[in-house]
Amino acid sequence: MIKTNTQLNHYLDNIKDETLLAIDTEFRRIDSYFPELCLIQIATKDKLECFDVLSLNNLDSLFTKLYDKKTKWIIHSARQDIEALYYLSNRIPNSIFDTQIAASFLNYPLQVSYQGLTESLQNIHLEKKYTRFDWKKRPLPRDVLKYALDDVKYLIPIFNKLSKELIKYERLDWVEEESKFLLDKDTYKPNYRQIIKKTKGISKISSKYVNNAIDLIFWRESIAQKKNKPRKWIMSDEKLIDYAIGKNKLSSSKIDEFKNFIENKGQNINFEGLIKVQKPLSDQEILMKNRLKEQINKLSIQYKIPSELICTSKNLMNFIRGEDLVTINQGWRSKIFKI
Repeated sequence: MIKTNTQLNHYLDNIKDETLLAIDTEFRRIDSYFPELCLIQIATKDKLECFDVLSLNNLDSLFTKLYDKKTKWIIHSARQDIEALYYLSNRIPNSIFDTQIAASFLNYPLQVSYQGLTESLQNIHLEKKYTRFDWKKRPLPRDVLKYALDDVKYLIPIFNKLSKELIKYERLDWVEEESKFLLDKDTYKPNYRQIIKKTKGISKISSKYVNNAIDLIFWRESIAQKKNKPRKWIMSDEKLIDYAIGKNKLSSSKIDEFKNFIENKGQNINFEGLIKVQKPLSDQEILMKNRLKEQINKLSIQYKIPSELICTSKNLMNFIRGEDLVTINQGWRSKIFKI
């Protein structure tokens, strides 16, 4: 395991000509708002290494290699790993190959696990006994390090096999298109629509209190980010809803703090459309939905890809309601989906 910058620079010198890097991370997000990166694992075609992020005091040289224009990341279920690295580097990889996304175009389940792919493609069974391990613990036991390294050890061989099949079926472009959202910085910024939607109790309050609740959610989020603490440590959903409907009142100091936030920052927040009230589908729309679902299921069988990959239930509803910016109208989907 690399713990010093001298070791790091020596390693980087040895892989300076490598452009394919298999990458995985281990992080902790129990008592923080942002993921706390603890370990980075990297595999090349002939080297396998762990980087102790908690010991290394300067990661700039590593980031230079990771985010080089020539570097392609091979990674499984990339979103959380890219996010954990993004909050340290403020950078996004230039090119990735997500083996989970790639496999979904080759008759594998939509969210096939890395262990599932190693078993299917490498005939190797990997244990998952350290999925809940505290990665801030030091020193890391030998078997824990082996577990971490196994998470990248087989990625390049898997990449080679999946790529060959994707080229055969002319779907490599589909994978690249499907992965584009992972290369957008906005993907890793707080999704306020989802945060609001997941706030327990907000769907049950009267419409006249909804804006109060949204104001409080944004305020809570700003404090959680500033203190780097989980949002519910700042204020539980139950308390937030009680404050929003007037059942309980904020303390005088918190009221002043809240008003100051709304006056100075709230004006820059676009509250419009954060909560959508959808009308029930008409009889004609229900008939259209059933027809389209049948067509999607046929395409799923024809192309041997999951129906949800072709069109999610949410996108189908949006399409039926006439929204233009839905995935069914774009890219590879528009080519196979003849409406």
